[in-house]
Amino acid sequence: MKKILPLFSYILHPIFIPVYATLFYLFSNNSYFLNKEKYLVLLQVIIITVFLPILFFWGLRSTGKISSAMAPLLSERKIPLVLQCFLIIFLVRTNITIERYPELHFFFLGALLSTLIALLLLFAKMKVSLHMIGISALTFFVLGLNLHFQTQNIFSILFLILMNGFIASSRLEMNAHTVKELIIGFLIGALPQVLLMYLWL
Repeated sequence: MKKILPLFSYILHPIFIPVYATLFYLFSNNSYFLNKEKYLVLLQVIIITVFLPILFFWGLRSTGKISSAMAPLLSERKIPLVLQCFLIIFLVRTNITIERYPELHFFFLGALLSTLIALLLLFAKMKVSLHMIGISALTFFVLGLNLHFQTQNIFSILFLILMNGFIASSRLEMNAHTVKELIIGFLIGALPQVLLMYLWL
């Protein structure tokens, strides 16, 4: 099990969470979007939240600004988080608009707020788990979608709750975070989603 746990840190890396949220939003709720539109939106999200950050990561890695994909040091996290903020702002202003995709729009606004909080805590010399921020945000977004569309897909909620546990265990097993950092990360990811949920439920 100790050999398997680290895999969850890579499969559920924060960089992939926006894609998972978009997939669930577009394909799991009997949405009225045409398939062509679904794939176009998904492609846009993948390019902006996965491909561009990876390109920037390799640039930072080649200049020695980041030592690994997990960015273990406080100083290594500032530039990626700032970049994440700008990419989310670009996404919600140009592609995932409130008029067309209100639920997903508020998910990304919640993600932006969580990222800003994590960035501010860095300047206070406090490291939090970005993995827990991502998975808890996804969990509460999916919970909100289930309530909003009245799909009662209990299995997706149970699965994501289980993933929260696996991610926490994985980060502890890899000595990446303390329990306190995991709990704070969970709250930073969950609370913005819960607060913004009242605007679209």
